Amino acid sequence: MRLKPIMTDGKWLSVLAVVLVLVPNTSVSKVVESSETGFTLELELELPVSPEVAYDVMTGDISKWWDHSFSDSPKALYIDPKPGGGFYEIFDDSGDGVLHATVNAAHRGKLLRFTGPLGLAGSAVVFVTTYTYEARGDGSLVEVKIDASGNIEPNWADVVDGVWKHFLFERLEPYIKSGRYLEDGLEESKY
Repeated sequence: MRLKPIMTDGKWLSVLAVVLVLVPNTSVSKVVESSETGFTLELELELPVSPEVAYDVMTGDISKWWDHSFSDSPKALYIDPKPGGGFYEIFDDSGDGVLHATVNAAHRGKLLRFTGPLGLAGSAVVFVTTYTYEARGDGSLVEVKIDASGNIEPNWADVVDGVWKHFLFERLEPYIKSGRYLEDGLEESKY
């Protein structure tokens, strides 16, 4: 990609330098591999909280930042962060709902891995989703890797990449940076 100057007399370099300093790019997303039977996505973002706090916000009640669901108004969206726990969407008080994935590994502030179809329930596809957390200065680096396998439609890698960009960069990152997670508290779900 070629950059075209937006100003004459070389002033655009100064403007570009200021923009790069003031607006750091702390998020990365890429489709690493894609085929008819699977794909791999890798995303990363830096958050201004410790790895433990990032983990806590990304587990338990995630309804404040996760906005895709099967029900129009789910009672709860919850990840139970323990081996054998689940990524649940509870529809109502009677407990009707969906198990989107099963937690395979959980280590607070270091790793969370869950396996399941997520939003593609009913399709012959499985996602292995892994969150890894690393201290980075006063904050943390969160890496998200999604390995998908099964009957993969040609455009699914790009669609799933777009959905994860939405969750992480448009919902989770602003939620944490705004401090709203502190107001909401990190309470455990009753489900």
